Amino acid sequence: MRRRDFIILLGGLAAILPDATRAQPKQKIYRIGYLSAPSRESVRRILDAFLQKLRELGWIEGTNISIEYRWADGDIARLPQLAVELVQSNVDLIVAPAVSAAVAAKNATSRIPIVMVFTPEPVELGLVSSLSRPGGNVTGTTFTAAAGFVGKLLEILKQTVPDIGKVGVLGNSADPAFNSQMGELDAAAASLGIQIQHFNVSGPEQLDAIFSALVPRQIDGLVLITTSTFAPYRNKVAELAIRGRLPMIASYRDFSEAGTLLSYGVNMSEFVGRSAVYVDKILRGAQPADLAVEQPIKYELVINLKTAKALGITISPLALARADEVIE
Repeated sequence: MRRRDFIILLGGLAAILPDATRAQPKQKIYRIGYLSAPSRESVRRILDAFLQKLRELGWIEGTNISIEYRWADGDIARLPQLAVELVQSNVDLIVAPAVSAAVAAKNATSRIPIVMVFTPEPVELGLVSSLSRPGGNVTGTTFTAAAGFVGKLLEILKQTVPDIGKVGVLGNSADPAFNSQMGELDAAAASLGIQIQHFNVSGPEQLDAIFSALVPRQIDGLVLITTSTFAPYRNKVAELAIRGRLPMIASYRDFSEAGTLLSYGVNMSEFVGRSAVYVDKILRGAQPADLAVEQPIKYELVINLKTAKALGITISPLALARADEVIE
């Protein structure tokens, strides 16, 4: 090819290529709403695991997804308004960790797909019609494999500390799952010969007064429910329990890592990846109504041996053998 013809050819390509580039369709950026009851800092490890799984599935913030975060910072009364804000911003999908967030999102929209995370008893709460066929705009993962999980917390506490007789239950009565959880605890307490007493906690400002009230009532053990309320303050909860010489169990391993004696539940940092799979399927065209709710197949028992020593409790070799992890 002569030099003159080659230059003409290059000039023609230069004139064509910009138009061809402009003709390429832009990749859609899906907008995801993330509605969380705790604070961001208190669930950082879980959030990082969720985002990492999304990246593995091809969804990257700033490339093909953007995420609108709404944090209630432990005040679940704020969730309904935060959910409305996400709906009004017209997100394509809402991720709702914890039952209080899932209920708030469900009440705010019947149109936008909702992926619930760690929600107990979604059928009983009306979030889905059934686990196998959700039937609406909500699907995702449930924290419990069957009814009675909360009662299992009390059973494990009794097995680990056999001489307890009167147990306090810390929970937030504003949480949608509160009544069913208390019903399970009442049934478990009756079978174990334990008295239980509920202490309503809606915010951190009440913690000092409530822990002070435990001593005169001769409470000798604690069960923590509605953990989304307490997650931002788990270090303080653990500190107060140790100071009051009270063995405590929660359903979230970060509490035992913070210093509570026991935790029993799913490994949330691992299980949260399953929720990212739901996000992936829905963004690729699947309908929430057709995606069965996933249940956990394994729970982990974590024992904080350092806390046991601080409380003057000797953990039996049998209890230690049952533990999936022992913190020393």
